[in-house]
Amino acid sequence: MTETFTPPTRFAVPGRIAVSNRAAALWQTATLTEIRRETPRASTFRFAVPAWAGHLPGQHLMLRLTADDGYTAQRHYSIASAPDDDGHVELTLDHVDGGEVSGWFHTRAEPGDEVQVRGPLSGFFAWPGDRPALLIGAGSGVVPLMSMVRHHRARGLDVPLRLLVSARGPEELIYAREYGAETLPVYTRSAPEGVPVGRLAAHHLASLLAEEPEGGWEAYVCGSNAFAEHASRLLVRAGQPVDRIRIERFG
Repeated sequence: MTETFTPPTRFAVPGRIAVSNRAAALWQTATLTEIRRETPRASTFRFAVPAWAGHLPGQHLMLRLTADDGYTAQRHYSIASAPDDDGHVELTLDHVDGGEVSGWFHTRAEPGDEVQVRGPLSGFFAWPGDRPALLIGAGSGVVPLMSMVRHHRARGLDVPLRLLVSARGPEELIYAREYGAETLPVYTRSAPEGVPVGRLAAHHLASLLAEEPEGGWEAYVCGSNAFAEHASRLLVRAGQPVDRIRIERFG
């Protein structure tokens, strides 16, 4: 989708919505408390959402901005934070050229601004932490996967988890400071000295799939349409059961 609307300097939202057992279906106020730069074109936006009902790693929310003239813009965004981050939600957004919502966040938003959110939404891509997880993402497709990694760490889970993340180069690797032994980065255009450059390939998956734990992997793939198709085909060719591949696409 091409975004063309240029928003005004400030957005305003109605007052807070009371919490109920239908919280996920209701809009509620989220206050921006922190902005962290991740890459030259991606930043994490942390919100205080006191009435947030909680979420599972991999879920997303709907975010709404309301302009001074009453115009509204809504977007679905994956949640980056772990479920245990009570009362707060983090989103990591790329700065999309011409994007009305991402453009506002990257050029005008500041702590204290309020937006509206509704969720969490969708359970298909969610990982409750009860099964071995093989996570494969590219670019901002790593966002919902990072929620899973953070959940795994926060809870000290013993269930196996591995992350393979693809980026054009080290400078575009979102969350680079947080990755540990569970993560294998793949660089497609530039890489640190001694690290090969190239598209995600079968040999990248081979070592991870060879570690197959008891019960097998549940694979989670997130990225552009092209990346999701490519990664899922590689998984199937390597023997991963089709019904154990969950895909989330963007773009």
